[in-house]
Amino acid sequence: MILQKSLIWMEGLAAIISLFYYNRSKKDRYWNVFSIYLIIMFISEAIGKWGYLFMDYNKPYFFNYFVIPLEFLFFYWLYAAKSLGRPKLFYILSLLYLLSFIPSEIFFTTKKIILSFNYTFGCLILMVLVIMEYYKQINSAEILNFSRNKMFYINLGVTLFYIGTLPFWTFFTLIKNYRELHDIYFSYFLISGIIMYLLFSISFIWGKQSSS
Repeated sequence: MILQKSLIWMEGLAAIISLFYYNRSKKDRYWNVFSIYLIIMFISEAIGKWGYLFMDYNKPYFFNYFVIPLEFLFFYWLYAAKSLGRPKLFYILSLLYLLSFIPSEIFFTTKKIILSFNYTFGCLILMVLVIMEYYKQINSAEILNFSRNKMFYINLGVTLFYIGTLPFWTFFTLIKNYRELHDIYFSYFLISGIIMYLLFSISFIWGKQSSS
């Protein structure tokens, strides 16, 4: 319970910190989009947490067809189009991800918070981009100045959360039958989420010099 509350407030903190650095980068304005994304994610999670108090809505549909797709599409854009400088790759990967909704709707049940097949496919695409980003950073002339690289913190956070929890959501129907294993992995899911948003916050504070 404490971890769940900590996660949503860490999302809010990341959104607030991003606002302090909003529009400070004269060279790479796309970091403003990252700030807007963090705000939307916090609002979405707040709706998921307390929305039932104010409105009647379908939580699984809200997350499956808006929140999660927005997360993946944003990171595909940030990684492929902006960091790697390959906008065509962004369009291709985004199309492949959106097409994965077809088998999800036909062959997999939708009566759960996360569509396992759709989420797994989206994470696998993201994992490819994460590896490409690590390769780019390792081979960069600025490798010694990694602490000033926003993408270093973002990539690490995405690795811990999205890639680290991939087996949990992929095999969730099996894992949930083993209570102890489920609780341990769910705790990791929450802790890695908290760390990810902390790293996102750090990317604005410590990584600001590389984008100014």
